[in-house]
Amino acid sequence: MNVAVIGKGGREHAIVKMLANSKSVNNIYAIPGNAGMREICEVMYRVNEDDFDAIAGICIEKQVDWVVIGDAGPLSLGLADFLIDEYGLTVFGPRKKEARMETSKSFTKNLLKKYNIPTADFKVFESYDEAKKYIESAVPPYVIKKDGLSEGKGVVIVENTEEGLKALEQLAVLSDEDDVMEPLLIEEYLQGEEFSLMVMVNEDYTHTFEVIAQDHKSAFGRGEGPNTGGMGAYAPVTHISEAVRLEAIEKIIRPTAEAMVKEGLSYFGVLYLGAMITDDGVKVLEYNARFGDPEAQVLLSMIESDFACILEKVQRKEPLSIEWKDGYTVGVMLATEGYPYEYKRGIGIAFTDEIMDRSFISGLAQTEEGDYISSGGRIMLVTGTGKTIEEALKAAYSSVEEIQFDKKEIFYRTDIGHRALISK
Repeated sequence: MNVAVIGKGGREHAIVKMLANSKSVNNIYAIPGNAGMREICEVMYRVNEDDFDAIAGICIEKQVDWVVIGDAGPLSLGLADFLIDEYGLTVFGPRKKEARMETSKSFTKNLLKKYNIPTADFKVFESYDEAKKYIESAVPPYVIKKDGLSEGKGVVIVENTEEGLKALEQLAVLSDEDDVMEPLLIEEYLQGEEFSLMVMVNEDYTHTFEVIAQDHKSAFGRGEGPNTGGMGAYAPVTHISEAVRLEAIEKIIRPTAEAMVKEGLSYFGVLYLGAMITDDGVKVLEYNARFGDPEAQVLLSMIESDFACILEKVQRKEPLSIEWKDGYTVGVMLATEGYPYEYKRGIGIAFTDEIMDRSFISGLAQTEEGDYISSGGRIMLVTGTGKTIEEALKAAYSSVEEIQFDKKEIFYRTDIGHRALISK
């Protein structure tokens, strides 16, 4: 088969690597792809993810059998709808209506509330003044979230009223009408341990990954700094029990799939569950309509099974068993100074082919001379593997130390996997 992968980040790099190892895959086309994919597939770097006609043209010309949409942006714009309805292509990735599970937090929270699926209490505000009044009287801590896509940066944990008012000013997007803004959610602050589960979904059919990953959202060590799209991840999370995973499946994942069907949604793709273990049981923090990043890079690299075969079994709603590699995988994200608020393009970074083989590119470009330079806030996820978490951590950080870069311009967290070490 021929496969097109839509996206340009580390998540899509991981998907391309998996498909390249599939026996049934002949050709892979990355649209637009990135510098890390050039050696393993054909990269269409001049085509934007929102250029639907150009994407369709490539798929028809290259006789593409499957389209895998990795990024939330084109999903939110309806790329799946366009390719399915206009050209009859097979697309792994939800339609625009179904992608609201990620693109509208208020939609998802209301769905969870309607079907009594455990999540934090919340209120939705579309009036700036009403939100401000609520914050002035609310008792911290609580969480303020943008309703729509924000690349992991639209969430603020509020510790006092001053922080709440500042977050409101920072996150509010006002319309031309007086006092009207795009929806903001103010949520109960949940305490506990966070974890991620990836679920393959085809309407009422679900297959939840057997391995749990844990992301590291804050920019700096152990909860310090602003929320990001993810500064690292590791798997498996062995200190979170199988009983917790099964609880999430029975009380959250399956009820969510059933609720979507009851609401007339026909979901086909990955549903990413971000969950919290609380004193009252497992609760939903968020859903994404695609693989998590950087969790996908870690989890997909741990799969032994043929990825194309997995997709086909999900499409046919067949029983699925995924084989996983033994041991641990750790991923450490390198980011440009100023991320997540801003970033510099053109920062030089150098590494060997061996490091590239163990990495997933998020925001790198190449000069005409072939040198790598930054093109995004997050640059690359460097991974390490081992029989133990300690071995995997040592391998990942040893690889980071081999990379040449200016530490004043590029940073990374030094505590990825700390919860795994603490739990021992």
